Amino acid sequence: MSRAENEPLLAEESIFSHLIELRTRLIRSVLAILLVLFCLLPWARDLYAILALPLVSALPEGYAGSMVSTDVIGGFLVPLKVAAMTAFLLALPYVLYQAWAFVAPGLYQHEKRFALPLLVASVALFFTGMAFAYYLVFPAVFSFMVAVMPEGVTWMTDIDKYLSFVLTIFFAFGAAFEVPVIVILLVKVGVIDIAKLKEVRPYTIVGSFVIAAIITPPDVISQIMLAVPMCLLYEVGIIAAGWLVKPDAAGEEGLMSEAELSAALHRAEQGKEKG
Repeated sequence: MSRAENEPLLAEESIFSHLIELRTRLIRSVLAILLVLFCLLPWARDLYAILALPLVSALPEGYAGSMVSTDVIGGFLVPLKVAAMTAFLLALPYVLYQAWAFVAPGLYQHEKRFALPLLVASVALFFTGMAFAYYLVFPAVFSFMVAVMPEGVTWMTDIDKYLSFVLTIFFAFGAAFEVPVIVILLVKVGVIDIAKLKEVRPYTIVGSFVIAAIITPPDVISQIMLAVPMCLLYEVGIIAAGWLVKPDAAGEEGLMSEAELSAALHRAEQGKEKG
């Protein structure tokens, strides 16, 4: 068999081997999540109690309101969902390691040096956003809700709706805290430069408050507590991008100077030939 005939077979074997490796990585990730979930099942109700603590703590002493389950099996499924979410978060470092082990062999060395810290930073920022929502936003929002509750109305929220609300806020603040990573990526790939980012700063501030008004509860406190960090993290992204793109800029300047030197040498040679 000639080399030309053998190349399609080699390419097909390479794709097949990559698919097998991808399947192996996915199976390992799923098994890791299931293993952690199995270990957390005995404490599923305790995990939900921790998740509900900001709301329960915001209720005044002697308040008749509490959390209810309107679904027949809601009292079983909701703590199970919380345990599954916790298991995923605890297994996330291992899952990301499997993803990195699959992708890294196809990256250049300079891409690895850039991608790995960015991946770690994005995970850390997402967790920071969730912690910010749990420890600062939830107490402020729930205290505000209790304060504006009309007389004679008892606040009794369903545990499933509470879980949906909490997950929405967790995702919103986790995604909002990814702003520096997004800014750095946009600058790194050349979509936008730092000067343009500074120029559109007023629009990003307005956009941050609009986004906060859409995805947060209809109260001013939570909107401000999401919009202000987004604006501050945008500035952090600009500073970090300015620091990270300096080597590339220096490299571009070096290429330009070499081109200018080559043109000067060419002109000098032409002058000698004319002379």
